[in-house]
Amino acid sequence: MEVHCARSLDSEPKLVIVTGMSGAGKTLASRFLEDMGYFCVDNLPPQLLMTLLQLAGKAAPPIERLALVIDIRGGDFFGDLFKALEELRRTGIRFQILFLDANDETLINRYKQTRRRHPLTDGEKDLRHAISVERQMLEPLKAIADLVIDTSRLSPWELKEELARLMMKKGEMLIKLMSFAYKHGVPTDADIVFDVRFLPNPNYEPTLRDLTGLDESVKQFIFGSSVGESFKRMLFELMEFCLPHYVREGKSYLVIAIGCTGGKHRSVAVVDELANWLKRTGWDCFVQHRELQRAGVVITNTSL
Repeated sequence: MEVHCARSLDSEPKLVIVTGMSGAGKTLASRFLEDMGYFCVDNLPPQLLMTLLQLAGKAAPPIERLALVIDIRGGDFFGDLFKALEELRRTGIRFQILFLDANDETLINRYKQTRRRHPLTDGEKDLRHAISVERQMLEPLKAIADLVIDTSRLSPWELKEELARLMMKKGEMLIKLMSFAYKHGVPTDADIVFDVRFLPNPNYEPTLRDLTGLDESVKQFIFGSSVGESFKRMLFELMEFCLPHYVREGKSYLVIAIGCTGGKHRSVAVVDELANWLKRTGWDCFVQHRELQRAGVVITNTSL
């Protein structure tokens, strides 16, 4: 993985401009920034940049973190981006440019897998040629980017973790919550591991067996019991005590792994409840349900 930083990212930017090659992960990056508290706008015409900043300042309360995805989908509008950036500099507005890149073969494979059309493909340009043209168009922007990340060999979760490491403010901490199955091994990057195989097991209930820990009926089965209710209360109390101490010790990234037998019910439910509690209490976190992800389960829960 190639990561290039043109200047320090310790100070939080007022504005992050997300750009780069089509298929390199800009959508995923913007979703991650949204989890970090940024107000995200996709495919913004550069001419509207100053207008959006003015509206953000007038909001109640003012929007202090903005992430804007600006790329070649803007067509003719994209050519005005450098003028907009120069206007930002003249007005003294802090901004940083995040450029996502990937090699040609990776981009081609991603387009084949998703079956999406590249913005520059038409009757005269095939995919490889469109990527080459886009790379030439974006080269001047890449040259002035503050942060360039090559995502060729990064999974979505690895990209999230890399962005967390590079963009979190000093003194802040990002928490990754992971559910897993013990039969597939304990995650090697975990800082804290909880074994929740003592909780009531929905797998033995015929009506719950085919559901997951994201379903309310499964959660009610687990946390409606006295042991589940007590565990959830004590888990929240433990986190309330421990997390500020991790921050004071300089920890910027914490991985909490929660495991059960199959990684489908109990660990998923506990992770989801903990994620919702963390966000309600002001902590930055994101979730990975390892076994559900491997099984191809579509996850629509709002805590992700």
